[in-house]
Amino acid sequence: MTSHSCDVARREVLRLGLYAGGLAALGVPMSFGGIARAAEAAASGRILVVVELSGANDGLNTVVPYRDDDYYRARPRLGIRADKLRKVDDAFGFQSGMAGFERLYKEGRLAIVHGVGYDQPSFSHFSSMAYWHTGAPNSGAAYGWLGRLADGMDPAGTADYLVNIDSHQSLAVRARSHVPLVFDDPDKFLRTAAFEEESALRAVVTSRDVGNPTQRFLLEVADSAQNAEPRLRQACAEYRTPVDYGLVHFGLDKVAALISAGFPTRIYYVAFRNNAFDTHVQQSDVHARLLTYTSDHIAAFLHDMDRIGRGDDVCVMAFSEFGRRVAENANLGTDHGTAGTLFIAGKRVKGGHYGKMPSLVDLDDGNMRYTTDFRRVYATLIREWMNHSDVSAVLGRDFEGLGVIG
Repeated sequence: MTSHSCDVARREVLRLGLYAGGLAALGVPMSFGGIARAAEAAASGRILVVVELSGANDGLNTVVPYRDDDYYRARPRLGIRADKLRKVDDAFGFQSGMAGFERLYKEGRLAIVHGVGYDQPSFSHFSSMAYWHTGAPNSGAAYGWLGRLADGMDPAGTADYLVNIDSHQSLAVRARSHVPLVFDDPDKFLRTAAFEEESALRAVVTSRDVGNPTQRFLLEVADSAQNAEPRLRQACAEYRTPVDYGLVHFGLDKVAALISAGFPTRIYYVAFRNNAFDTHVQQSDVHARLLTYTSDHIAAFLHDMDRIGRGDDVCVMAFSEFGRRVAENANLGTDHGTAGTLFIAGKRVKGGHYGKMPSLVDLDDGNMRYTTDFRRVYATLIREWMNHSDVSAVLGRDFEGLGVIG
């Protein structure tokens, strides 16, 4: 390794894409030499699981305000009639395929947060998702809110706080001091690199001559990767559960396998990918299927956590980058909007409705006016769930929580 390569700053190493099979799919500074200690720590710590519903889910046709005539006036063809819904109270009902969410709600384990958004909203999937990922709208922040949370809870970066189930690393988990473990298919979880990087990676893995802190960091991460690969594959291959995770598995089954295996991860990030919820055309049937898959998968995961004795330790938050416009479009779909609906679920969650349902007639250019800043949800999870008091360090300033956690 040349002296120039040894001088690469730690933060630059984290930035360079050591993920999803690069040196930082690695991300397990999981210090596997102390696996028993790590498993013991994991068993006593709360776990946050964030689910991204990419493409902007239509909240109005997810949690349907069936008593509001303005809903049916705006959606004469897409509006779902009351007798086709799973009613949860005298004002709202889930789509008919959302049996899992209905069950969680009736168990008192599902919080529905209405009117979630932010000032000066972007209608770009890329930009808006970046704002959600960073928790800092219109800022260009370099690190994700979950990455900053991990840095705040463990400034030294010595624990394995972050796992990202995806083919590439999300901005949400990008951190200054932590390297997230990023993988999609456990059987293909191998360290790979561009041709130009391979010699450097081989030198890092084989070298034991530590000349400076940067070299030591690289060596520790490389050693961790070598241990992480077989353990991760083994955990996923050996996990057995009688719980049906639904027709579409988008990652929570893998999270369950790692939790069951004693991985010390505190934060998991999972995405329902490929802009699936971007329903501009012929929305009705496609959206119904997506919601069934989502509802089944999340509910199954939480009940599986009960089965293995970790139900009290896990909280799930599911979000989209924005909602859809109130009125249906000419293609029997809905276009990009603003305020949306968000879900928080878990055994320690106080179920019910949070935030104010926006008006469907007092609109901003056809869009609902948001009533709940999404950073209030983040603040709730940071302070009430993860027991981290310095919300300002994560979000730039303090935000009032929602009181969702019991």
